[in-house]
Formats: sequence, C-alpha cells, structure tokens
Amino acid sequence: MAFSKNGVAFLLMTTLFGVSLGTVYIVGDSTGWRVGTVDYNKWASTKKFNVGDVIVFKYDNKLHDVKQVTHQAFRSCNATSAAATYTTGFDSITIKSYGHFYFLCSFPGHCQAGQKVDIRVIPDSPGPSPSPPGSSPTAAPAPTKNTAHSLQSFKLWSSLITFAIFVTAEFAY
Repeated sequence: MAFSKNGVAFLLMTTLFGVSLGTVYIVGDSTGWRVGTVDYNKWASTKKFNVGDVIVFKYDNKLHDVKQVTHQAFRSCNATSAAATYTTGFDSITIKSYGHFYFLCSFPGHCQAGQKVDIRVIPDSPGPSPSPPGSSPTAAPAPTKNTAHSLQSFKLWSSLITFAIFVTAEFAY
C-alpha cells in the first residue's frame, strides 16, 4: 500500500503535535492577554483545567508580560518576587500539578486593571485537596489515579507507529 508523502507527513505532524497530554487553552481566547478587554477570572471559571493541559499566553511583548506569583502577590498585584517570568509574547505553560496557579502582567497598572488570572486545577476524582493558596505548585499532592500515564503511553506508541509508517513509506519510493 503506497502513501503519498504529503499524506504521511500530515499524519506524522498531527500525531506529533498531539503528544501533549491535555487541552490547549489560549488565555482570553481570541482576545489573548491584553489589559482591560477580558475578565480573566471569569474566563478561567468557565474552564475545567487538568494536569497535562497547556495554557498559552498570546500578547504583544512590548506592552505586556506574564509573571507567575503567589496568592498573596496575586491579590496585591505585586510581581517583584515572581516564581517565573515569561516575555516571548507566545508563552506555553504545561500544568504539572493540582492547585492554583496565579499569573499577572507586571506592566504598571495592568494587574490593577484586571490583567491577572487564577488557573485552578482540581482532581477529577475524590482525592487529596488542592494546594492551599500561595503554596508552591510543585508541592501539590500527586493524583490518586494516574490516567495521564496511560494516555501518554498511548500517544507515545501512536507516535512511534506513525514514525514507522513514515520511514516505511519513504523507503517504498
């Protein structure tokens, strides 16, 4: 059975881009990360974030940035002791644990005008409580049932099979 090179390349790319374990969320949807245009906490409250999801901040990096901060810093719009700083204008952050993840823009007046978001990640099944506000995301408890591992294995195997098909199709030409 012969495959076209374009068809095989498409299959390979869709599989490789699908290796991410979760859903990709653009913060603020089509508006992106901008001051005064989106109620980001309302936006986040309409989503169900899971471990393995990816949140993407899209913005003009001459006008904005993204800082990950503690709960206290989030409430007071204080970005001086950020746990992480993102400045590319297209920042992807993979959620690796349960709890609250607080982000804000550190440009003067932006956080106070609402350019901040609380990403809350809770377990699907009953298990340990999420981290208390202000704690480190890495200190959050592990999930009680790891379904992400089997999904990761499936995607890894599907990637390997697609790669094998690609290599076989290349040598068939």
